[in-house]
Amino acid sequence: MSDNINRSWRVTKKAAHGSGIVAAQHRKAAEVGAAVLAKGGNAIDAAVATGLAIGTVEPWMSGMGGGGYMTVYLAKTRSVHVVDFGMIAARGLNPADYPVVPGGEASDLFGWPPVKEDRNLKGYHSILVPGHVAGMAKAREAFGTWGWSDLIAPAIRLAAEGLEVDWFATLMIASGAADLAGFDTSRATYLPGGLPAIQDSMGRSTLRLKLGNLEKTLRRLAEAGAADFYKGELAQAIVVDLKAGGSAISLDDLARYEARIVEPLAFDHGHARLHTAPGLTAGPTLQKALAATGTAMRGAGAPDGAAFTAIAHALHDAYRERLETMGDTSAPACTTHFNVVDAAGNMVSLTQTLLSLFGSKVMLPKTGLMMNNGINWFDPVPGKPNSLGAGKRPLTNICQAVATHEGQGWFAIGASGGRRILPAVAQLICFLVDRGMDLETAFHLPRIDVSGTGPVRINQDLPGEIAAEIGRKLPVELVANVPYPLGFANPSAVLRDPRSGRASGMNEIMPPWATAVAV
Repeated sequence: MSDNINRSWRVTKKAAHGSGIVAAQHRKAAEVGAAVLAKGGNAIDAAVATGLAIGTVEPWMSGMGGGGYMTVYLAKTRSVHVVDFGMIAARGLNPADYPVVPGGEASDLFGWPPVKEDRNLKGYHSILVPGHVAGMAKAREAFGTWGWSDLIAPAIRLAAEGLEVDWFATLMIASGAADLAGFDTSRATYLPGGLPAIQDSMGRSTLRLKLGNLEKTLRRLAEAGAADFYKGELAQAIVVDLKAGGSAISLDDLARYEARIVEPLAFDHGHARLHTAPGLTAGPTLQKALAATGTAMRGAGAPDGAAFTAIAHALHDAYRERLETMGDTSAPACTTHFNVVDAAGNMVSLTQTLLSLFGSKVMLPKTGLMMNNGINWFDPVPGKPNSLGAGKRPLTNICQAVATHEGQGWFAIGASGGRRILPAVAQLICFLVDRGMDLETAFHLPRIDVSGTGPVRINQDLPGEIAAEIGRKLPVELVANVPYPLGFANPSAVLRDPRSGRASGMNEIMPPWATAVAV
């Protein structure tokens, strides 16, 4: 079916242009950020407002029960900073509670061997300490200009309206229905009458879902401040629910959590200097892949088979090293991405996630929070760099970058899509830097995917001779690029011309809900 659809239509999307842009995976969230820019807020204000709001309109992707990273470029000082609000395992977590099932088949996103009762994939045992609220507060305090209550107000409004059930919301809910049904509050919220919520087929009314007690939680955060999530009444309510479900997360885990501002990993590629999140993200792997590509991608127009083969080899080698060597070896101690640029040239690249679709599938009864399943980032097999452990940070697939040229902000880019994020971001950087493309041209060019395991996945819209040339060197698989399931990652980017001050924004072509909004 998807092959028939893909061969019978061609989807295009126009870039947005203006002095400021928010490019996000959901139009309503992008509109929230654009409204902040229009009222004088800077790019960080817009990013925080968007980050808080987007969990109310695509709760299957991200929200306050998750975490992520934000890369910030400040035009006035020509400096780049990273806000790390990644998730952390509970200090009381016992890896022995996650025994590997011998002889079972790999499942879910990463090909890990299966764990008893899928405890790393779903349910209360799969939850890491969330960092999202701390990250938004840290970014606002360090780089923003608006007050916390003003930035959280749009999220409150959207939560009060309820989740609009359009065709895509129904599709996402149906995709997670079997697991959502296993948790009382999730089932009551998303499966009224025991079935996925669905819009009136005649379009005579708009169906909206109340997201549990999320509106009440947002109002409490607006009044009491972000610290309440970790040390106040909200923290207590969160832990009561977590403990009731068997989670190891304690009040002490929440109280100890801190988002942190760290220096980016910075390196040169062509005439661009790239700044990306360091450490246990995919930033170091991006650096290795682009270095291995060298000059093979340089030229004009669309890359040829030799160029795609070169980047396929580079990504394959970089992923092999990543999966064999990276992890948090310290002692116990369905993702969304969007980009923002403002009229002053400040830029933000922000990725936040629950990890899998609807994360752990758990909505906490007292707070309406959809919780992450970040445990699934860890390798369940003991003795490896990324093996599960108490108080550890997992290896994540987040890959975002801000590019500068001669010190000035040029573009911000990132994506959602698990292990497919890195290949998408790497290729788009090459298209922009090495091939000199504009955003609209770059995002319409078909890509390949090399995600560490399996054959090179080739968008079947690439010319046949390119696929054939790659196939002479590496195993390949032709893949249809359709709206669902996306065959590749879901990237977005904003770009600014420092001479004119004009900016453009672009999202992945296939997802119709992914939109760049300009002011």
